[in-house]
Amino acid sequence: MAKTLVVVGAGPGLGMGVARAFGRQGFQVGLIARTKGKLDTLVSELAELGITAAAFPADIRDRDALTTALSAARNMLGPIDVLEYSPSPTGPITQAAQTTAASASAQLELHVLGAVTAVGQVLPEMLARGVGTLLLTTGVSSTVPAPFLANVGMAMAGLRNWAHTLHAELKPQGIYAGTVTIASGVVPGGGEADPDAIGARYYSMYQQRNRVEEVIGDLDAFRSLVAQSVGHSNPALPNSPAS
Repeated sequence: MAKTLVVVGAGPGLGMGVARAFGRQGFQVGLIARTKGKLDTLVSELAELGITAAAFPADIRDRDALTTALSAARNMLGPIDVLEYSPSPTGPITQAAQTTAASASAQLELHVLGAVTAVGQVLPEMLARGVGTLLLTTGVSSTVPAPFLANVGMAMAGLRNWAHTLHAELKPQGIYAGTVTIASGVVPGGGEADPDAIGARYYSMYQQRNRVEEVIGDLDAFRSLVAQSVGHSNPALPNSPAS
């Protein structure tokens, strides 16, 4: 029976790079995101490559909807062998001093509580089988504090921390948890930033299971950007999800 990858927060860039990387290795692919029409387009693109895929629309911030989508994916495709979590930041992104409880909560709902919900849905069966992989994606502000990405960084730093703790706790039980920090744009033809190159890095983590974190891009370049932005409310961000 084919193994199954589910991408939560699937989009045409990173999510599809991961989907193609696993699909080319014989995985079935489930795609979860909010917009059905966009998901259907991605499913069709995968089908053209000979990859079995299905769409499961859900708003990731709606925990019941996310749980239902994951259950539907499991019912259609079989046990979920690999969960990849990578929603893009949405909603207001705030400066440090302008961060409010509402703006912080919005990002925590998406990046942290969504991930906790997704993992909580698939982990019990992985533990029962004694095998499974959890790949949780963050952006560069999870590692490099950036005042202009304050509320996003708060959430992504929490997700990165949790991924590290999951790695340590679940390894003895046969479950591999890892995190990927994206410190660059996701650009077709962009070398290591190409979606398929990034997808290959995810697949390598799944295969090798020997590291808790993979960094894609240049952390020092982002540190320099943050330093240059001091005193400027709208720094010139690179063409990337610098989050």
